[in-house]
Amino acid sequence: MSNLAYDATTDSDAASENEIAAMSELRPVPRISIQAFCETESVASPIERAAADRRMSKAHLKVHMGGIGTAIDFYHSAQTPNLIIVESRDEPKQLVAELHRLAEVCDPSSKVVVVGHYNDVWLYRELIRFGISEYVVAPISMADIVSVISSIFVDPQAEPLGKSIAFIGAKGGVGSSTVAHNVAWSMSTLFSSEVLVADLDLAFGTANINFDQDPAQGIAEAVFSPERIDETYLDRLLAQCAERLSLLAAPSMLDRTYDFDAEAFTQIIDVAQRSTPLLVLDVPHVWNGWTKNVLTQADQVVITATPELANLRNTKNLMDTLRKLRPNDGPPKLVINQAGVPKRPEISAADFADPLELEPMAVIPFDPALFGNAANNGRMLSEMDAQHAIVKTINEVAHVLTGRSEIKSKKKPGLGDLLERLKLKK
Repeated sequence: MSNLAYDATTDSDAASENEIAAMSELRPVPRISIQAFCETESVASPIERAAADRRMSKAHLKVHMGGIGTAIDFYHSAQTPNLIIVESRDEPKQLVAELHRLAEVCDPSSKVVVVGHYNDVWLYRELIRFGISEYVVAPISMADIVSVISSIFVDPQAEPLGKSIAFIGAKGGVGSSTVAHNVAWSMSTLFSSEVLVADLDLAFGTANINFDQDPAQGIAEAVFSPERIDETYLDRLLAQCAERLSLLAAPSMLDRTYDFDAEAFTQIIDVAQRSTPLLVLDVPHVWNGWTKNVLTQADQVVITATPELANLRNTKNLMDTLRKLRPNDGPPKLVINQAGVPKRPEISAADFADPLELEPMAVIPFDPALFGNAANNGRMLSEMDAQHAIVKTINEVAHVLTGRSEIKSKKKPGLGDLLERLKLKK
């Protein structure tokens, strides 16, 4: 019996756009144990890929090569997990007989999913009557597997989870927090949607200043008392910034050090997503276990960068790493900020985006007066000048991140454009 090794980063196994779309609708799978027994690599491979997906991060999944017979031998001396997935190429009656043998060595509480090679209505009805949780006909995709597991172990009556959007800067000082806070404000005002901003920079966070808040409690109380975190406790820690905008503020003090393990913010984020439709995570520019985990688990990631070489290098590194950590999600979104600083040599937006193979979601020009006045007054940009072009760009970002619109691609001038101009001149 051998375990299947799989590299989730290989191009041939990259998630398709259809799979990414299907996966985006699925809720995370709870902490369960799963063992799969596969006869073919074409079934084993998508199951292994599913194991690497962020929605399966709490589940423990192991794949064995070998079908129902291998599973029967294995469970003669091993405890059965919460879920067993078995592949069988047997014809229907033989398959049912094999499953009877498997039932003799399985705990009655274990769920079983069968991946078969016969599209047979009689077989499906017989298996469901026998107590099989689901019968799936090969070939299968990674999304099929996660969807089946989710349908068995996630309560269909559960409230929908809020969408988490993590903002991080390619370097310090590029304005990632400012972009995050203003986008959150736009989401809450444009769409009349409840939005929660969580400032994860406990030492130097600026959300309390930007929103002109001075709460007595905030995210520090939650992260240092994980055993107390529930929706009621979290609600007591929130500062109300506007009618539909709440803030989980950072203390922004250096009276203690803020060293956390990789899962430190997981429970806070889980609870927050159950209580609000949109969760904006303001992630500091550091790279450690917990920031890596937050960025891996977020529904969307936004990288803010200024058009300089070091920012391009860091953005490329972040993009490449996150594509490996999130193989079944779309790439991070890119915001180019502070473009057009006088006398500063810059990389054009097109040249910045080219090695990233990514269209920027927005290019925000350098405007020290607008941003400086807003920051000094503890106001959002739209409160200072709702008709400003930068405010309209921020609003477009809010539309893209909530799925209300798509990134507008910038057409490169070509021969067709030149001919069009010549016609107009005639």
